[in-house]
Amino acid sequence: MAFEVKGTLKKLFDQQDFPSGFYKRDFVVTTMEQYPQDIKFSALKEKSEQLGQYSEGDVLNVKFDLRGREYNGQYYVDLNAWRVERADASGAAPAPGAPEAVSAAPMPAVPPMPSAPAGDDDLPF
Repeated sequence: MAFEVKGTLKKLFDQQDFPSGFYKRDFVVTTMEQYPQDIKFSALKEKSEQLGQYSEGDVLNVKFDLRGREYNGQYYVDLNAWRVERADASGAAPAPGAPEAVSAAPMPAVPPMPSAPAGDDDLPF
């Protein structure tokens, strides 16, 4: 299952290289919600190299998967970023604390209900 989050790049960590040839790079994105959250993601292999084009403060869209595993009786969850791209200005979320836009579409007109004569009551009680 894929997820997506939009936020500001807060921290870009150095690439981690492992003896097996595997490498990854972690980064933190601050969400643009009423209560902003700092979320740490991992970019694996070639995706980690693409992070070099971004700098702290950039607004990004991050598409990611959840990865879970068990090791020695402990359970771990990783957020694996598989696509990171700069957010376009037209779809940018409002700044933290700013009111969200609300659609002001007009409500359709509802005709009034006809009133029944006082003596014409068909209720069973």
